[in-house]
Amino acid sequence: MQTVLDIALIIISAVLILFVILQSKGAGLGGLTGGDTGGVFTARRGVEKTLFWLTIVFSVLFFALTIATVLLRQAS
Repeated sequence: MQTVLDIALIIISAVLILFVILQSKGAGLGGLTGGDTGGVFTARRGVEKTLFWLTIVFSVLFFALTIATVLLRQAS
């Protein structure tokens, strides 16, 4: 069970990193280095909105799996 949780944590963390990188605005990956995004807040629509909600869901799932892993290791 511990191995399954560890593998799930690795996969979810990689997907979460990918989602955060994809959300950066500006010139693709250039926004990660501090590129100017214009400073204008816009409404999320379409794929951007879906990506935003998936990031939230995966971060909650990551948090829950982390807590489960800690509790499982304490019980052992």
